[in-house]
Amino acid sequence: MYLTSRTLQTLAWSTLTISAAQVQAQYVIENLSFGHKGDGAFISPDLRHIPNFEIQGVEDYHPQLLSDRVILTPPYPGSKRGALWANNPMHHSGDWTAELDFRATGMERGGGNLQLWYIKESHAHDKPNSLYTTPKFDGLVLVVDQYEGHGGSVRGFLNDGTIDFRSHPDVDQLAFGKCDYAYRNRGYLSKLKLHQTSNLLEVIVDGETCFKTDKVKLPSDYYLGVSASSAENPDSFEVHKLIVSTGTSHTREEPKRSQPVQNQPHHESSQQQHAQQQNQPKKASSQQIPPWIQDVLASNVKTNDARFEDLHNRLQDIAHHVSALYSDITAMNARTEELHNALMMRLSSIDDRVNHNARLAEQAGIESKQILRDIESKDYRELINIVHRRLEDNHKDIPNVVKAVVSQHGLSWMSLLAIAFAVQVMVVGAYLVYKKRRGGAPKKYL
Repeated sequence: MYLTSRTLQTLAWSTLTISAAQVQAQYVIENLSFGHKGDGAFISPDLRHIPNFEIQGVEDYHPQLLSDRVILTPPYPGSKRGALWANNPMHHSGDWTAELDFRATGMERGGGNLQLWYIKESHAHDKPNSLYTTPKFDGLVLVVDQYEGHGGSVRGFLNDGTIDFRSHPDVDQLAFGKCDYAYRNRGYLSKLKLHQTSNLLEVIVDGETCFKTDKVKLPSDYYLGVSASSAENPDSFEVHKLIVSTGTSHTREEPKRSQPVQNQPHHESSQQQHAQQQNQPKKASSQQIPPWIQDVLASNVKTNDARFEDLHNRLQDIAHHVSALYSDITAMNARTEELHNALMMRLSSIDDRVNHNARLAEQAGIESKQILRDIESKDYRELINIVHRRLEDNHKDIPNVVKAVVSQHGLSWMSLLAIAFAVQVMVVGAYLVYKKRRGGAPKKYL
């Protein structure tokens, strides 16, 4: 696909429009999230623990922590459990989202389940539990497993702390929401999202609504956790990201600064950045873009002029980023065109060889058909009969020929008798010579 300059400009300004419309962004809650920083950043600074989270296993097993994921249950052996829990509760209410990126792989008949918990009492210091082994809890759990053998499903369960799921005769009937979801061996990450608004609870899987209800509102100060368990033929569950975010600026984590940021210094800094941006060349690049303006509390932006100036500076920063994006896309398009031309030059020679081979194959097919027609059109039975008669005649003549050769070139009886008499005479003569020589030999006395 080739992008024209007009198309690139349209794409860039569309991105600017969308970015400007999304002023109310989602703010990540750092102490409840991991794996969201990207750019090759490790989820663990020492590959032993995740900041603000507890990782636990059962008995002698401990989940494996890698640079970009946590393996809660291994591919082998089976019957293992693993979990990770946030050390801090969710202090935010209203509009918030918890997004879990995971992957499940295993044998064709492998089994296991994954749980996303939001409960009042953390299980960070207990053994990892699944839906079927957990004691009483107060909160919500989302379960990903192969319920009813349909290839996979996502179900939601609520508990007010009075129901013991571990001893319940039929836990599966307590689900308040469910959707089918084939999550095993997908080759890419699955995304499970729990979204809570002021009047709606929604579960989203891979960008599509799984189920939702307006009859449930989750309280604040509950703990988030993820647990997984594997069957005897195990499924391996990997957790890559857990991102908790909120859309209300006054409920998100405050920026970590040694001193509070005041309104007036912020405006002075914004004006300085604005002046520097105007002095920069029009052709922006990723190295020329200034850093994003620091976050400011909404309570510090009090006047309409301050709000307009803050919005103006942020939109200007977005415009510079879009300009850099346009430059990058243009360079990428030029590079793509160059690679396309080089590839077409290489493919032209290959195409000639393929055409030559196709012609040879076609000629060989024509000759094969001609040989087949010749074989099918001619009758070789007469020739075979002639050869057969010739062989029969030769077989009949062999005895007569042998008899004639023997009779013509064989020895007569008189010749055989003469040969026998001559042999006898030679034997007698040899014996007489031997006796004579022995009689004339000197005597030996003892």
